Amino acid sequence: MPAGLPGDPVMLLSVINTKLRDYYPSLDALCDDMHIDRKELSDRLDLIDYAYDAGRNQFV
Repeated sequence: MPAGLPGDPVMLLSVINTKLRDYYPSLDALCDDMHIDRKELSDRLDLIDYAYDAGRNQFV
């Protein structure tokens, strides 16, 4: 994960969902802008049983 993002998956979930809600229309846009590997992010949040829902534009 890039510097500035929490290593703890629960904290990461909160930060990413807030950014998706407030700044980005999609997960792809967030990952492109923040230089995040989408699979790495999804795998990290899968550890706490969260997956990206494109219709909601958030991890649920």
